[in-house]
Amino acid sequence: MERVVGTVVRGLRGPIINTGDNIEEIVVNTVLNTAKVEGFSIEDRDIVTITESIVARAQGNYATIDDIATDVKAKFGETKVGVIFPILSRNRFSNLLKGIARGTKSVVLMLSYPADEVGNHLVDIDELDVKGINPWTDVLTEADFRQHFGNKKHPFTGVDYIEYYKGLIEAEGVTCEVIFSNNPKTILDYTKNVLTCDIHSRFRTKRILTNNGAEKVFGLDDILTESINGSGFNEDYGLLGSNKSTEESVKLFPNNCQPIVDGIQEKLKEATGKTVEVMVYGDGAFKDPVGQIWELADPVVSPAYTSGLEGTPNEVKLKYLADNNFSHLRGEELKQAISEYIQNKNEDLVGAMEAQGTTPRRLTDLIGSLSDLTSGSGDKGTPMIYIQGYFDNYTK
Repeated sequence: MERVVGTVVRGLRGPIINTGDNIEEIVVNTVLNTAKVEGFSIEDRDIVTITESIVARAQGNYATIDDIATDVKAKFGETKVGVIFPILSRNRFSNLLKGIARGTKSVVLMLSYPADEVGNHLVDIDELDVKGINPWTDVLTEADFRQHFGNKKHPFTGVDYIEYYKGLIEAEGVTCEVIFSNNPKTILDYTKNVLTCDIHSRFRTKRILTNNGAEKVFGLDDILTESINGSGFNEDYGLLGSNKSTEESVKLFPNNCQPIVDGIQEKLKEATGKTVEVMVYGDGAFKDPVGQIWELADPVVSPAYTSGLEGTPNEVKLKYLADNNFSHLRGEELKQAISEYIQNKNEDLVGAMEAQGTTPRRLTDLIGSLSDLTSGSGDKGTPMIYIQGYFDNYTK
């Protein structure tokens, strides 16, 4: 019988993960039990994905605000620090900001505008046009911003992030000046010691600051790259990818995940005889069309994955073939012609007209987005995703 279903995605419910749990065994047992209960067979090239959160929880990869403060103080000493380009997020940045402030004696907080790096808006860009403000050249003080735009609250959270972030800093007994600029060099008019908090543009920002006279430049990826007083850490990304855990702690991005995904793949192979691909995923890579928020606040979509997930799709556009190459065919003849075309397609279709519109993003980014949208960020309780048929095409 001909198959009538392509890709199938299942969110898997497992136990609540705590520090010290064996994440490999939990994932394998959850997959095997789900297949038995739901009545599906595990096949080669199936994919199991695990949210970064439960991996970090199992690792116990946590740090306190005091740990952050200790590392910040060690790197900058008792001086004024420019804290630039943070994202506007209570979950992602509020506890980091507390720790940063606790480790300094004075902060100049420089916010990008009209939006942060991931699309959270301080003000609508149309309002800048009305006021004649150029965000690429104009530097605004807090008084300037308030005069032009008043007290703006985030449309999703209802938070005035200028007031909120300034209050967090001052609550640590630290003086705070807020400015607005999209040019990294602006901060050097206030201090030569800079902590840059951007995520995906951080290497460029560090380079610009270093080349223009900054004395000390660090990023969030340089803080907690090793343990402080027994804390968790991430040797590759530091504080990037962390989330608020309690009022005085954060959960860091999971550390050293490659042995975990390889171990899960090996255990599933032993149990089933099948080679299942495995990856750890964080934020998906997509943009909300209403709030304009770019979801990717983690440094990468996937910090670790098995080798079968390397690369990009190599696909042709069925509607292009139907409208162009085989526009004279219908029904079974059209199906047969397209099937033969797919079976004989070139191994590299980059630039080919029949592949236009297929957007050759990395497999891990595509699968990570699919997984993140499936698991959600709330109370679905499905931190593991099982995907079948992802590598199938029309001829399978």
